[in-house]
Amino acid sequence: MDHGTARETKAQAVDYARELSERVVRPSDVADGGPALAIGLAPQPDGSYALAVRYRLGLPSVRRIARKVVQEVGLDADVRRTGRIRTLAVGDDPSKVRPRPPVITARALGETGRTRPLRPGISIAHVDVTAGTLGAFVHKDGVVHALSNYHVLSGSPQARVGDVIVQPGPADGGQAPRDRVGTLAARIDLSAERDATVDCAIALLDDQEVDPEYPVGRITTTAVALGGEEVAKIGRTTSVTRGRVTAIELDNVVVGYGEELGEISFDNQIEVESTGTGPFSRGGDSGSLVYRADGVALGLLFAGSESGGENGSGLTYINPIDAVLDALGVTLV
Repeated sequence: MDHGTARETKAQAVDYARELSERVVRPSDVADGGPALAIGLAPQPDGSYALAVRYRLGLPSVRRIARKVVQEVGLDADVRRTGRIRTLAVGDDPSKVRPRPPVITARALGETGRTRPLRPGISIAHVDVTAGTLGAFVHKDGVVHALSNYHVLSGSPQARVGDVIVQPGPADGGQAPRDRVGTLAARIDLSAERDATVDCAIALLDDQEVDPEYPVGRITTTAVALGGEEVAKIGRTTSVTRGRVTAIELDNVVVGYGEELGEISFDNQIEVESTGTGPFSRGGDSGSLVYRADGVALGLLFAGSESGGENGSGLTYINPIDAVLDALGVTLV
């Protein structure tokens, strides 16, 4: 299918899946009455698109819906099972605002220590969160800010603009006031009661002198993911990893945010699988900027699954970068 036809087919599949969900899905299979499965577009080797269907492993009624959707469409479909999809801050439950012990640092390949000047890929977090990744530097009203996820720089609806941000994050030993680097400046609020597109926030930096270089050089431009791109990221936990965009425009990606926020459904998301022997991302990589080999930004990493992908190490989900920048009213430095 070409892009236009694929989008039309996707819209029909989403409607059909919602209709089936109301009749077939057991309440225990779908938390909070959310959607049964994620549907988007999967790039094919010839440049066309198939329907991308993602369902959570271990949910029988959802698996049946996935099969029925594929039968109804009657065209090629890329069907994948995933584990539970969660945010990727450090710790088992990123919604809890108690720092994890620094022992987690010993398992990280990325930069978990105190780093000055600040640069992309290092540990950072709200003073009451565990640890995530500083993804990029952005300008807002001519002033340099650090970009990462809501659940890294805010972490909770109780957080407020002006709260302290530390580098490294508390899970890596960061403390205020010794390791303060700035304050929470803005965030896009999240709620289980409405669908979302982005998980993002920015911190106003105390020191405006920063190092904006990535392994591929400085990144100042963005692009819309079309699928099939070879990508990379630098994160606090797994450092530099490489992957491939395996789905775009995914709707109904249900992400677990722990007890406080529950599960939130995201639309228009990008999926990446690792092209190496290990995972593309792990807990603590949340907030990483995902970019092409030519140094063009595609998205902001925020969540991942327990399983799936060609090497079985899980799938990673990212917000489209232009949606992130537009929501916050910022530009890349």
